[in-house]
Amino acid sequence: MKVLKFGGTSVGSSENIHKVVDIVAKRSKDSRILVVISAVGGVTDSLLIMANEAVSKNESYKTTFHTLKAKHLHIAEEVLNSAYLEAVIDTLTHELDQLKSLLDGLFLINELSPKTQDKLLSFGERLSTTIVIACLEQHGLKVQLKNSQELIVTDNNFTNARVNLDNTYKNIKDFIASDHHDVILFPGFISKSETGEITTLGRGGSDYTASLIASAIDAEDLEIWTDVSGMFTTNPKLVKQAIPIEKLSYQEAIELSHFGAKVLYPPTVMPVLLKDIPIWIKNTNQPEEQGTLITNINQLQVAKPVKGISNIDNIALMTLQGSGMVGIPGFSKRLFETLANEKINIILITQSSSEHSICFAIDESDAQKAKTSVDQTFQNEISLKQLEPLIVETELSVIAVVGDNMKNHQGISGKMFSTLGKNNVNIRAIAQGASERNISAVISKKDVKKALNSLHERFFEDNTKQVNLFITGVGNVGQRLLEQIKQQKKYVKAHHKVNLRVVGISNSRTMVLDADGISLKDWKSQLDSGENASLNGFLEHAKSMNLRNSVFVDITANSDVANSYDQYLKESISVVACNKIACSSNYDDYQNLKALSLKYSAPFLFETNVGAGLPVIDTLNHLMTSGDKVNKIQAVLSGSLNFVFNNFNRESTFHDVVKQAQDEGYTEPDPRIDLSGVDVARKILILARESGLSLELTDISMENFLTESAMNANSVDDFYETLKSDEEHYKNLYLSAEKNNCQLKFVAELDGDKAKVGLQEIPEGHPFYNLEGKDNIVMFFTERYPEQPLIIKGAGAGADVTASGLFADIMRLANN
Repeated sequence: MKVLKFGGTSVGSSENIHKVVDIVAKRSKDSRILVVISAVGGVTDSLLIMANEAVSKNESYKTTFHTLKAKHLHIAEEVLNSAYLEAVIDTLTHELDQLKSLLDGLFLINELSPKTQDKLLSFGERLSTTIVIACLEQHGLKVQLKNSQELIVTDNNFTNARVNLDNTYKNIKDFIASDHHDVILFPGFISKSETGEITTLGRGGSDYTASLIASAIDAEDLEIWTDVSGMFTTNPKLVKQAIPIEKLSYQEAIELSHFGAKVLYPPTVMPVLLKDIPIWIKNTNQPEEQGTLITNINQLQVAKPVKGISNIDNIALMTLQGSGMVGIPGFSKRLFETLANEKINIILITQSSSEHSICFAIDESDAQKAKTSVDQTFQNEISLKQLEPLIVETELSVIAVVGDNMKNHQGISGKMFSTLGKNNVNIRAIAQGASERNISAVISKKDVKKALNSLHERFFEDNTKQVNLFITGVGNVGQRLLEQIKQQKKYVKAHHKVNLRVVGISNSRTMVLDADGISLKDWKSQLDSGENASLNGFLEHAKSMNLRNSVFVDITANSDVANSYDQYLKESISVVACNKIACSSNYDDYQNLKALSLKYSAPFLFETNVGAGLPVIDTLNHLMTSGDKVNKIQAVLSGSLNFVFNNFNRESTFHDVVKQAQDEGYTEPDPRIDLSGVDVARKILILARESGLSLELTDISMENFLTESAMNANSVDDFYETLKSDEEHYKNLYLSAEKNNCQLKFVAELDGDKAKVGLQEIPEGHPFYNLEGKDNIVMFFTERYPEQPLIIKGAGAGADVTASGLFADIMRLANN
């Protein structure tokens, strides 16, 4: 024999009830079927709502009742033909009239006792089974309805009764032996006490009803039919990548169900576990799918040490602490006895080895009751300052990593906590049993989605890491970066196990954000219709999304954007920047960003500050990390200036060459930024700081080659006019270099702790002499490279190479 239990969603509509009938019909062809039915989805909650409205003298309970009545009558009318409908309507009406009378009584007496609540809640299953059995008979099945209250015997602990197993099992066995129907239908959840009072088995009790019946008759298996295809690796509503678990041990199922897996009611497992009866979790809407098998672990081949990640929300963390606890026998007994007397369930416990504090997690709804009762119990110790009053923290959740085989794998807890730490998920308390089957942590409720996604990615997604990008600045470089991400997304995911998602884009006018990812096929149109841009608004969106592995990418030259880096880093949002302002402004601010990056485990990368896509800073960092020391740096660091002086000759004018450089995107919109040498000074300053020197921009000696009129121009147009009028000055610079058989290069130099930038005549044979186009070159003279320098050379300007440098930094973060 098989036992099948159908949940509220499975009988929540006429369409689903037809699916239930089909499943039962197919199963009954091979064996005798015992079917347990829940109340229609949402009805139990509606019954409680009506009761509370009635006792509160709120007449809206009548409206709620009529909605519930109409719902059941509508379902009956849709699934039944005229031959069965009239009798079912009469039965439903009779039951509903009793329910209405009970509610009217509650309205009059203004009180809802646990005993009356159980009587009230029993109507849900009684109504649903009335409809389902008629539908089964209509289908031609030989079916019998048996009231579970005549079989399941409990104590008088109303709303969560304890079952008398001996009497219950005997009743079930005797009934099944005496009945010969192919299909027997039972309402779940409901029972009767030894004194004949109506009781219920607690929320989710229909699962327990099915488990009791399966255990009593030594069923072949127990099938729990619901609206999902098994128990998932984590909550699929919060983690899109969650997948059904093929197999679980009984113990793993208990742990997962206890920690919030709604598919299975925790007590369900125990009766069938003792009889070694397999449990199947199946999907009514997709009965062909395998679902989850729960059975003895010895029958399983364990592949992954972690089987699932679960959570419980609405948790309060209570802490009792003080010197009066240390070494006092029976202290814990008094605490937990107080909570037990108040019927407060403890979800998690942890105690410091010093015995100075005990921390425990409970449902948030019990927090005030717990504080009042515990403070009363320890009133004397609190008054003597031996203890502090009970500390209450709310808005918390418990997350749990579960798996029988975790104890055989080293580093599971390390992976769990390092993953949470890297994503700025603060852990308030930790608990792990000696069996190592469950590692639990209390975290902020707002971090649950990020925590579950991060852990699921770490343990279940073949180490594919999702990286969420917030990009500000989508000019030439920004557009190229977005195009590179779009082009390489599949390759990076397949070959590097990194899933790049752009979740925020902003320019100076508008911004668009989407936690599910922005389509890079039409990002421009989305941005055009986005909300008004705001630096603080962009930051607040990034914080409120609270996504794992978040990265802020700055592709501007804006000082206000650079000044926001610290706020991102404090939220454990990494920063990638081609904006040089942050790293070349006040030295203390630069050091602060470095410190925040370490403190909050949020990398701060700015490779493109020097040399665009060239690995200049990365190489320097490797030299320093390995213990080398920089003695001197010589470099041509402006692709823009190199382009200008490589193209300036007798036939060209300086004005035309600078304009060409601007038109081809080698300079900023205002070319004075490049030609003044300030940009190069910032770059050598950054290299100096990365070499370990505490220099400021004012410490960089700048030899300017521009004329005074060019430096004092009021606008870009005026600047270009000065280039025309001062052509002779620039031509003389060229002619002097030509006369000396030299090339003009704008050189940055760091020698010891002195740095300077300026235009130099480079003689033939020097590594800088043949530097072409927009190329950069950097020569590191170090203790290991004292005479023959380490040279890095290549394109140092241009949108594509700068974008590729940003892309490389993003990938460094992803692989961190």
